[in-house]
Amino acid sequence: MSTAARLLLSPRQVNELSVSGAHISLIDSTWYMPNAPRNAKDEFLAKRIPGAQFLDLDEVASPHKLGLKHMMPDKETFAHACEKLGISPSTHVVLYDAHGVFSSPRALFMFRSFGHENSSIIDGGLPRWIEDDLPIETSLPSQPQPAVYASPKFEDKSIRSYEQIVANSQVDPSTNEWSELVLDARPKGRYTGTDSEPRPGLSSGHIPHSYSLTFNLFLQKHKTKDGQEYSTLLPPAEIKKALEAAVGPKEASKIIRGERPVVASCGSGMTAGVLWLGLQLLGVKNVGLYDESWTGYAMRSTSHIDKTT
Repeated sequence: MSTAARLLLSPRQVNELSVSGAHISLIDSTWYMPNAPRNAKDEFLAKRIPGAQFLDLDEVASPHKLGLKHMMPDKETFAHACEKLGISPSTHVVLYDAHGVFSSPRALFMFRSFGHENSSIIDGGLPRWIEDDLPIETSLPSQPQPAVYASPKFEDKSIRSYEQIVANSQVDPSTNEWSELVLDARPKGRYTGTDSEPRPGLSSGHIPHSYSLTFNLFLQKHKTKDGQEYSTLLPPAEIKKALEAAVGPKEASKIIRGERPVVASCGSGMTAGVLWLGLQLLGVKNVGLYDESWTGYAMRSTSHIDKTT
């Protein structure tokens, strides 16, 4: 078990750690939607934080019978990826992405679920790093010295299966105070079924008894000097307000006190990580993630889909 690090670090804090000679491993965990006209690996090769390595969340994943991407890897796959990236169990892993905050929370969720608590993300990612006039590397990235990463222990309560989600959705939350509360990070229109899913042929709607909490409600937007938009996490007090607006003050209090277990879901298990991270900042530890999220749920069955508001 590694020592717990702060969840969020500013670019300047990370730069100070790097300059001081601290044993950190900078990891670009950028991921783009499949229909986006951008390639995360190509952008990493062109421009990165000095010394950073690239983590492909679609490659460091377990195969799925429905063909879903970036599913939680098994412990051997995770350990092998760490070794190739030069990460040992004691390494302070600092993750970032090119959006600001988008895919790096999912990567952080993965590390923390495998007990690697000495892990953080850069709040604001690469755009904020550049905006702070910190150094950038454009030459070919150096190859890390391979490390040894003993098979880690996975936190079984981190991930929910389709069967668990269906069983949970069939429990009436008004009569069972211990049923898990599902938070859906997708845009509200996809949750209500009024907007289509970005994946062709996939129904929109939501898991019965789930709540809409679009991941952007935990974020604040900024613009760089050249007009590029990026995101950072809101302060905890503002995250709490967004949670209360979504589920009501009573349920929010139960969540924060640890009396109501929570499961985060989204389109494919990526932005659910933003909800997970925001709740961590509120001190909520009992947060799982529905790894398949809506894509797996809707592909499996249409009999458990709710399109009411």
